[in-house]
Amino acid sequence: MNTRTSRRSMIVTGLALATLLPLAACAGGGASPAASGEAGSGNYPGTDPETFTVLSANENAALEAQLTALSEDQCAAENEALPLVHEKTAQADVVQKVTLLASQDALPAHFIAGTAMVRPDGDLGVADLVADYEEVLTEAGAWDNVLPAASSTVNNVYGQMVSLPYQYNLEGIWYNKAIFEELGLEEPQTFDELLDASAEIQDAGYTPFAQAGSQGWPLTRIMGMYIFRNVGPEAMVDIRDGNAELTDEGYIAGATALQDMAEAGFFGEGFNSLEPDAATAQFLTGKAAMKYDGTWLLSNINDEAQNEIGADNVGFMPFPAVDGGAGNIDQWPANAGAAMSANPKLIGPKVADWFACIAENYGQAALQDAGVLSGFKVNGEVTDIPETTAFVQEKIAEISETVLWFEALLDAKSNSLASTNVTLLTTGQMTPEQYMADLQASITAAG
Repeated sequence: MNTRTSRRSMIVTGLALATLLPLAACAGGGASPAASGEAGSGNYPGTDPETFTVLSANENAALEAQLTALSEDQCAAENEALPLVHEKTAQADVVQKVTLLASQDALPAHFIAGTAMVRPDGDLGVADLVADYEEVLTEAGAWDNVLPAASSTVNNVYGQMVSLPYQYNLEGIWYNKAIFEELGLEEPQTFDELLDASAEIQDAGYTPFAQAGSQGWPLTRIMGMYIFRNVGPEAMVDIRDGNAELTDEGYIAGATALQDMAEAGFFGEGFNSLEPDAATAQFLTGKAAMKYDGTWLLSNINDEAQNEIGADNVGFMPFPAVDGGAGNIDQWPANAGAAMSANPKLIGPKVADWFACIAENYGQAALQDAGVLSGFKVNGEVTDIPETTAFVQEKIAEISETVLWFEALLDAKSNSLASTNVTLLTTGQMTPEQYMADLQASITAAG
């Protein structure tokens, strides 16, 4: 049950009240403020609506289910004061839907949004239509329930704390403990050690890495991680901001490292046509010793029908350091799912109570009920969780700094080009210099 101490005396500042366009007094979807009370009552920047309306994607049934469960248990008091109402939209229609609602001054209290929309220079960011959760939750006495790794990732992706980390994934190298033990291998701490281990694995008759080259990103992620370890955690921010170019030596070194791995055969035969399910099967049937992937792979690892090597034989390690590089092995790549933002106009005491209750209880409830890893602290006991899942959740709680994935800050066209051309890079049809030059030209053209 909810054991929070009083958090009613709060002052939230810095949340401007603006709209995208000059608006008529129109409201829907729970955006209509309650009849009683004035804006700012209870020292909040907004007025509580009549319902706590949450707009989420049709494809994300887990979020709806978990919030509903909270409303019936840990957040029952908050739900009685301000009833939870769900609204849905297709993931593909998010930007159009949210833009329309914003133009009608009808954004609900809690809503999904497109990544670019909620950045400081995005449509909603410029119009001050997204609340800063750090400010809200700090005043509510609940900010410490957001894990440092999650806040680091949200700020990295969006440029401000404008999303709650309902889903949270790390990326790293999954490995077969039995194969490593058989060959007397330890977790590589440097990239050179990773190459040496891969050569030993290959000599023993295993594929070192199971990577779904048909999708592009499982390969560009490896290249990107080399760049982050080599150039530093701000490597792709510097590209976005024009302070560096992909044709610089440190970036080309990443493309060279990936090409060298492919030419050495470390990805196995036919890796560029390998589909994700087939790559996962290679790893979980013991044919491949490693797989660079995200913690979303836990659903496969925990499925006994898929995992022939056994969950207790699966380890998870960070991408190793690059000798002389500016990054370090403790900076994990991470993502926090789709943006789930808040409308500052509707943050009164009751809405703030809802967000505080979510922050305090979602981590434990989602992990216990659905095995979902989040960026919230797990308050309370969790039982019968697979060992590997528990290990990853503990790892998430330990991390203080994260980096983005290689394509995170690229425009859509450049993102696609990175994946398309990586086939040419790894087959030797394109040099590292050509690969990076073409990608940089695309980024420059996008402005």
